[in-house]
Amino acid sequence: MIRKIIATVMILSLILCAGCKSPEKKEVTPTTKNEVCTIGLSFDSFVIERWTRDRDVFVSTANSLGAEVNVQSAGGDVETQIAQIKYFIEIGVDAIVIITADAVALADVLKEAKNKAIPIICYDRIVMQAGADLYISFDNESVGRQMAEAICNNIPDGGTIVEIMGPESDYNVAQVMGGFDTVCDEHSINVLLKYNCDNWKPELAYDFVNEHFDEISGVDAIMCGNDALAGETIHALAERGYAGKILVTGQDGDLEACQRVVEGTQLVTVYKPVEKLARLAAECAVKLAAGEPLGQTDLFFDGATDIPYIAIEPSAVTVDNLDSVIIDSGFHLREEVYINAG
Repeated sequence: MIRKIIATVMILSLILCAGCKSPEKKEVTPTTKNEVCTIGLSFDSFVIERWTRDRDVFVSTANSLGAEVNVQSAGGDVETQIAQIKYFIEIGVDAIVIITADAVALADVLKEAKNKAIPIICYDRIVMQAGADLYISFDNESVGRQMAEAICNNIPDGGTIVEIMGPESDYNVAQVMGGFDTVCDEHSINVLLKYNCDNWKPELAYDFVNEHFDEISGVDAIMCGNDALAGETIHALAERGYAGKILVTGQDGDLEACQRVVEGTQLVTVYKPVEKLARLAAECAVKLAAGEPLGQTDLFFDGATDIPYIAIEPSAVTVDNLDSVIIDSGFHLREEVYINAG
C-alpha cells in the first residue's frame, strides 16, 4: 500500500513539473565578424586644394551611413598607392575608393582586389582596363568645352593660346583636352606651346611661363588645367606686369581662383560641385559594400569593358555669375571671395 502511495506521488510530481516548465532562453551565437562596413579611400595626393573638401564630405557621409573610412594619401607616388591598395586588400575592407595617381599603372592591383570580391570605385579619375564597379566623376569633356568657350568668346577667331596641363598619366587630362580642342578647332585657334606639369605641381607652371615668357607674352590666352596651375601662371605673369592682360582659365572653383576672377586676373574657373560628388560616391560605396544595386547609371568603356558611370555636370564661373553659382550655393563665403575687391 505504501509503495502505491509513493508511486502515485511521484507520478503527480512529474505531471506538475511538466506543467510548470520554465520558458526557453534564446540562444545567442557569438560572432567575431566586425559588422561595421569599412571603406578604403586612397588619394593620389592632397596637392590640389579641393581634395581635402572631397575627403571631409566623403568621410562624413560614409560615417552617417554607419561606415568607417580608412583614408590614405600616396603623396603623388604610384608605388606608394599600389602598396596602399594591397594593404586594403590584406585587411579585408568592404570597398575601395581610389583617386588614382596613374590611369594605367594601378589596373593590376585593382584586379587583385576584385578577385577578392572587393568592389572598386574610381573617384574623379578613371583607371583604365581595371573593370571597376563604378567610375564617378564630372563630365570632363564639358569642363574642356566650357574653358574653350570662355576663351573663344573673348578673343578673335584665329587667336593664339598656350596650354598648360596636368600629367598625361591622368586620363582626365585627355578628356578635358578633347572637349577643349574641339571648340578651339571650330574657331581656328592656334596653339603656340603645350606643357604637361608632372603630378599637377603648380610650381612647374610658374617655371614654364618664366622660361618661355618671350613667346608667351604675345599670346591671347593661357589654358591651365586647374586653378592651382592657373594661380602660378598668373603669379609669373604678375611679376612682369601681364596679369589680366593675357586671359587665363582654370577649373575646380578654388577660393583663390574665385578671388582672381573678381580681381580680373583669371577669366574663368569651371566649378565642380565636389560635395555632391563626394556624397554620392560615399553612398555608392556603402551600397556596393553591402552588395546592393547602384540603380540607374550610364556606361563608360574603360578600354576593356563597359563599366557603370556617373557624370556630374560642371559650371563655368566668370565675374558675371560668380555670386549665383559660388556664393549662393555656399561653396565659398562672400567675404572670403571679395576680400581683395576694392
